[in-house]
Parts: sequence; C-alpha cells; structure tokens
Amino acid sequence: MHYGTSFHSNNLSITMGKEKDLKLTRNIGITAHIDAGKTTTTERILFYTGMSHKIGEVHDGAAIMDWMAQEQERGITITSAATSCTWHFPTKQGQLLPDSKKYHFNIIDTPGHVDFTVEVNRSLRVLDGLVFLFSAVDGVEPQSETNWRLADNYKVPRIGFVNKMDRQGANFLGVCHQVKTMLQSNAVPVVLNIGEEEDFKGIVDLVTNRAIIWHDENYGSTYDVVEVPDSMKQEVEEYRAQLIEAVADYDDGILEKFFDDPESITPQEIHAALRAATQDMSIIPMVCGSAFKNKGVQFLLDAVCQYLPSPEDKKAIEGMNPNNGATSTRGPKLEEPFSALAFKIATDPFVGRLAFFRVYSGKLNAGSFVLNNRTSKKERISRIYQMHSNKQNAIETIGAGDIGAAVGFKDIKTGDTLSSEKAPIILESMDFPDPVIGISVEPKTKADIDRLGIALGKLVEEDPTFQVRTDQASGQTIISGMGELHLDIIVDRLRREFKVDVNQGRPRVEYKEALTATAKHREVYKKQTGGRGKFADIIFEIGPAEENTNGLEFINNIKGGNIPKEFIPSVEKGFKDAMKNGPMAGFEIDSMRVTLNDGSFHAVDSDSLSFELCAKLGFRTSAAMAKSVIMEPIMKLEVLTPEESMGDIVGDLNRRRGQVSSMDDRAGSKVIKAKVPLAEMFGYVTTLRTLSSGRATSTMEFSHYSEIPVSLVEKVIEEVQGKVLAV
Repeated sequence: MHYGTSFHSNNLSITMGKEKDLKLTRNIGITAHIDAGKTTTTERILFYTGMSHKIGEVHDGAAIMDWMAQEQERGITITSAATSCTWHFPTKQGQLLPDSKKYHFNIIDTPGHVDFTVEVNRSLRVLDGLVFLFSAVDGVEPQSETNWRLADNYKVPRIGFVNKMDRQGANFLGVCHQVKTMLQSNAVPVVLNIGEEEDFKGIVDLVTNRAIIWHDENYGSTYDVVEVPDSMKQEVEEYRAQLIEAVADYDDGILEKFFDDPESITPQEIHAALRAATQDMSIIPMVCGSAFKNKGVQFLLDAVCQYLPSPEDKKAIEGMNPNNGATSTRGPKLEEPFSALAFKIATDPFVGRLAFFRVYSGKLNAGSFVLNNRTSKKERISRIYQMHSNKQNAIETIGAGDIGAAVGFKDIKTGDTLSSEKAPIILESMDFPDPVIGISVEPKTKADIDRLGIALGKLVEEDPTFQVRTDQASGQTIISGMGELHLDIIVDRLRREFKVDVNQGRPRVEYKEALTATAKHREVYKKQTGGRGKFADIIFEIGPAEENTNGLEFINNIKGGNIPKEFIPSVEKGFKDAMKNGPMAGFEIDSMRVTLNDGSFHAVDSDSLSFELCAKLGFRTSAAMAKSVIMEPIMKLEVLTPEESMGDIVGDLNRRRGQVSSMDDRAGSKVIKAKVPLAEMFGYVTTLRTLSSGRATSTMEFSHYSEIPVSLVEKVIEEVQGKVLAV
C-alpha cells in the first residue's frame, strides 16, 4: 500500500468555502534543544506538503526557514520563522479518501540556542500546539527543559518527535523514558521503531497495529503499510497494551472495555481518547523518525491533525476591558469583535516594519483600522500578509484562529493587544528576562552616529531581550543581551543590514543592586534663588520589596493633607527614576518598597518638581543606609564530557566559583551540572576545548541573580569606574 507526496500537494483542487474551517486549522510550533533537527524537520514538512519542490539542507546553508545570512553561515536558527502549508488527511493507496480533509497549518520554527529563548517564549504565547523534538542520541538536553517549562507555563499541548533515529546510539524508548522522568510528563509511545541507526526502516503504528516502511527513493515520499514483522510481534503487543492502559486511565469508556473485552477497543476510540488526553496535557504521544533520511515526517503530520487542538478546541481567551477593568472573553468566531495579539516585530528590507499577530476573534480586512490598547490610539493596517519564511503573500482578510503579519502601522510593540475600536480588550502579554551581558559600541565614523541610533532603535523594537542605554559616567552606548552569541549577531546585523561599522568593547556583566534592610529617613529639599524658591519635605521608609515583585512598591500613608495629593505621584516618580542608579556602583535596582509616612509643604515654594527632586535626593542617602548590595547573574551550566576529562573540568569550575550540583551519565558520556557566575565564564568554550581535547560540549543559560562575595565588591566598583572602550 503506497502513500505519497503527490496527493498531498497544494495543487489538488478540493472545493472549500472562502473562510477557512477552524476545525481544520493547526497553529503549531517546532521547538527543541539546539541541533536536534528542528529546521530540517520543517524543511521536510514544506516538501511533503507541496510548499517547496526542492529540499533545503541546513548544512548546505540552503534551508528555506533559515533565511538570514547569519543563520546560513552558522547552521543555527536565530529568529522564529513562520510559514503556512496544507496537508490532506487521511489518505490511502495513493488516493484521497471520501473523508479526506484539507488541513491548514501555521508553523513557527523556533531557535534552539539559549540566547534566543525569547523567540520561543513569544511564539508559545500564540500557538495552540507544539511538536517537541528530541535527538534520539542525546535525549532531553538543557534547552529541552527550558522550553518544556515555557510550554507548561503557557499550557500548550504537545507531541514528542524523537528525531535522528538513523544516528549511531539512537534509542527511542530510552528518550521516551527520559521525557517521562526528567520532564515529569506522561510520555506514551504511540509507535515503535523498526530497526535503528543505519537499519532504521520505519515504524509500527501501535494504534492500528500496522507497520509503515518508507522507500529510500523519491525522498521518502512513498511508503508501504504492511503487517507487523514477526520478530517484533511480542514487543508490539506489550507496548500496545501499555498504550491502551494509559488511554484507559484517562477515558472511563475505554476503561470498562479494557476490563470486559480489550479486543473490542477500536483504533477510532483510541485516537479519540488520545486526542482528548493530549489536549488536556494528560498524555504526551511520542513518535519517532529521521527527518534527514526522510522517514516519519508524514506520520508526524498525521499525528498533528489527529491529536493537537484546533483554535476551536481552545477555550475562549480571557482579557480585561480597559474601560472598566472587568474580565472580558473572546471566542474563536468570525462574528465576535476583532481581537489579536502582536507577538513579534520585524524589519523587512522591502515592505518595512512587519507586526506578526495571532487573531483570537473576529476578522480584519486590509486597509481597516484597529485599536492599540496600550496606546489607546487607532492604527491603520494597510496590508496583511500570510508569511512563508521571509517571503510574504498578500491577503485581503484574516480571521479568528489565523496567524499573519501586518504592515502600515505607526506604533505597535511586542505584546500589544489589537482590537475593534468599539470593543476594546487587553490580552495577557508576555514576560521577558532581563539581559545579563553588555558591551560598549561606538560607530567607526562620525557620519554613522545617527545611523547607529536608528539601527539600534529598530533592533530594540524587534527584540525585547535586547536593550540599549547610555553609561552616565563615560557617555558610552551600552548594548545588552542574553549572551555573547546574541550580541555577536546584533553587531553582525548592524554591519550587514544597516551598513554601520562599530568598534566594540569587551563583554561585561550586567550587575544589579538590591536593598537588604529597611531604613527610615527624612529628606528636606530647600532652595532660595531670589523670588520663588523650591521646597519639599518627606519622611519615608525604604527597603526590599516582597519576593517576586518587580519595580517599585509604593505605599502612601499620608493623612490629613500634610503633602497635597497632587504631589504624591511626583514623589513616586522620583523614587522610580532613582532606581536606575543604585547607591553603590550605579547599577539598576530591580525592586524595592517605599512607604511615604509624613512630610510638609510650602504654600508658595512647593511644586511637583520639588517633591520629585526631594525623592531622588532622599533615595541616595537612604539606599546606602538600607544596606545595598551588588547582585551578579548566575548561570546554569551543563557540560557533556568523556569521563577521563571530568576531573579537570570540575577543578576548573571550582576555580571559577562554580557549584557543581550533579554528575550523571548520558549516552556513554558524563554530564556535569553546575551554577557558575557569568563574570567567570567569558572564554569558557575555548578552555573547555583545551581541557577535553575538543571532545566536551557545554550549554549555559541564565538561572538567577545572587549577591557577589564581599571580597569582590571593590573590584567590581573599580571596574565600573575605570571603564574604557577597548577597540
């Protein structure tokens, strides 16, 4: 029995209404640790769905989804690329069945490198389902854990795809066990692999109890559906029983049949229960294949159609009505008022600024106006595009459940809610981590000063984890990001896209300051310059904020009008602005609490500015009394090394103030997990190569901020005061 690409192609004429059927729409992401094969899998999907007629390979720099020059050179994904395609399901013997339906996929291929986790974060916020890739050799890796936590946070149902089954050391069931134990999920294999490593030929579908063998010719476009090989029948029986047991635990109807007559449970019943359990996140269906060797991708697409939710399957999204603060909901229906969330801003050399957005309700026509609920201003959306990597297909209208890109707006940022003017709503936005590393930059020629400012402004708009500030002491421009690679790519983009050459300084850590004690203080600000003077008097208490609080926690205890209420916001603003420069070394303070208890004013000399300046001056004195400390970013490090290099690597980590938390085994190598200060990790990759003769690899991601040892405080302050641009 042959299945092939030809009948899945977009050229098939199937009569459909003008509006997309939401039941047949899938908004999915593809995510994994770096180098697990996300982009290769996406390239195969585009080929089998007829979107591309030639397979692009990452190692050749020809992958459609890796369209940036930096991505093609480095063989990694840097930005999340969106694309659309269609897939017909189900099919049989090379023909569409009477009940075959044309499914519409919006796919986002996300980066695997930890420096670009922001791309995964904002994509997950707007997706309905996720294909989570694992390498059959490496299993669950650090970025897998990070992305899994993000998916849990946004409650995104997912399918596990164990890729690279053709590689030496591949172990599908071993990876399923890791997903179950390390990620604390109910991972259930719905297939078994036929052969592995070089002998990987196909899979056994445990639901239908049939085997699928791919043909090596024509890029695996065709395959045979055959009986289960005799040598595997016992193993298939065992794992099929485990699958039915897992489904029976979830579905009472199947549970009854399981005890009465297990043979009477039909594949359709298993599929229906698996679909419900997947969307409930009670079961993670695990499938396997080799995208590079063209095996298993069609089955994965079928699984997406069968198990992952459509926009209709998701509950109505909740938001807040900005006019009265009441909770408001929007269902995925065209007749509801329009609402959408902008999740990414990008700059295209041909069409200008693009805002990627997910429509949750209603529909939007090109040329119409929407309300930006952050600015409370109208925005005209002149054109709407359906994206295919970095190419755009113009469309006249976009409806609920779809993902597109808008052009023509003036002021839209990542996380903005767009809605109908008559029915405003604010949807939950996204939280992004603060940058942990910075470098100073300056243009090589004076003529480039303005162009650098414009370019950095556009990059900040695109990337919420990239920040630009001016160092007050030295006047230098400091750019900050999530890691050395992140900033390396930014500088490269300045040169290539914006034609601005820059000199850059050495990377430096983005320290912060924190208050550790509570202090009471009275600040009186008095200035007489002839004529009307300045006067403000405040009595306040300053100290650390509650845990997990960001920004300023301001409590106003003024009674009886000792300070007129119109001046209170100025006091709050003064403290908020002062937090940007801590008392010890000028580092930002993330959070603090100020309680304003008393004060006085002058009927003539007091004004808003006086109270704002008084708060700033009061902060300088009182923050030092509140025992300000310097905090440094601590990174979570994982090193994969041969056993013989382990002693040297652990010794080196101890010298770097690292704390080793565990040492485990994985795929014949040792895994060292540790927490290490970022300040000690510059150039670590080179040292690691030397210690392990080039055989060890490492991944590092931000963990938390921690107080630096007292012995290093003076050194950090000296470094800050003696900053010099290294060119």
